[in-house]
Amino acid sequence: MATENWARIDALVTPKILTWARERAELDIEEAARKLGVAVARLTAWENGDSHPNFKQAEKLGNKLNIPFGYLYLKDIPAEDLPLADFRTVAGAPSRKPSPAFLDVLDDALRKQEWYHEHLAIEEYDPIEFVGKFSPDADIDAVAEDIRETLGINDDLRNRVSGWEPFLTELVRTAETKGILVLRSGIVGSNTYRSLSVSEFRGFTLSDSLAPLIFLNAKDARTAQIFTLVHEMAHLWTGQTGVSNSDYWTSSNAQRHEFERKADAIAAEALVPKAEFLMNWNYSVSLDRNISSMTRKFKVSAFVILRSALDLQRVDSDTYQTKLRELWQTHSTVRSSGGNPYANISARNSSTFTVAVVAAAAEGQVSYREAASLLNIAKLSTFYNLEARLLPGD
Repeated sequence: MATENWARIDALVTPKILTWARERAELDIEEAARKLGVAVARLTAWENGDSHPNFKQAEKLGNKLNIPFGYLYLKDIPAEDLPLADFRTVAGAPSRKPSPAFLDVLDDALRKQEWYHEHLAIEEYDPIEFVGKFSPDADIDAVAEDIRETLGINDDLRNRVSGWEPFLTELVRTAETKGILVLRSGIVGSNTYRSLSVSEFRGFTLSDSLAPLIFLNAKDARTAQIFTLVHEMAHLWTGQTGVSNSDYWTSSNAQRHEFERKADAIAAEALVPKAEFLMNWNYSVSLDRNISSMTRKFKVSAFVILRSALDLQRVDSDTYQTKLRELWQTHSTVRSSGGNPYANISARNSSTFTVAVVAAAAEGQVSYREAASLLNIAKLSTFYNLEARLLPGD
């Protein structure tokens, strides 16, 4: 009874914070009232300060509007500036206001990186040699060659895989073995109702000497993710933390941000070296035939070959866009991992990070609840099942 009475006490939330939170969630007053299960008049009264929600209602407000409960009591609207460079805009131009979904995903990635950095520091791991190895103005070919050598992007790799999808899988696996945390998700945490937007970002990079992290927006077309992955590696190799959103409807040279143009060029050269591309391009056959033969040779997606063809002036802009539209319709967004929730957990959190957190919990270095929280797992039973799969001998 005492708990119920406490829940009914008015929560003296700040009215303007409530309005800000609703607008931040991109909800009008009617939509918000419907999500909260209250009358529009009641929600309006809360926002005007004429009345107050009780504590149960305030907790629901925080959950439905995707803000921490404590935010409702702030006197002033919190600043939500990006804590990393924004490579999506022309230098000096106003940055696009980040969405709540993106901010939450970024905050989660930063939390993961901080934990993993400390974990490796305690174990006295050495800094990763390739992070920040080159300056941002370094030669494109030199950076691309180092990425190729580090990841083993060569004929041996191409001969081991059957196509571009296993090639992408192998690139991610190799990146993880080299110390890069690669997170691939199209949602916030494990909330399937909070999707990420490709129009906002394709990926971001958090450069760090011990725990470098790349996040790929899995709402993007899967065929583009090979290119985006290596694009983000160009950021790592030059020590450039930031969020990217290359416009894949235009050439690399047409990207709005100077470094994005360079990162695109590095990615293209790392995946399909210019000299090899030109040597294998056949003027006597159609674009489709060229794309088909090139994808078989280089084991990258048709998108990567098409983009190289545009950058190297083997197709014009109109032809490129027509073909790209066709590719996007054929290969839409990333497929889930066969409905396997445990495979999805590893993909969303990085397989390396997932194993490290599970092992730390098993060894008593971190509580099971904290470990589950780091992996965005709501139920401890799910975490225990994941542990049994990853550490079957324990």
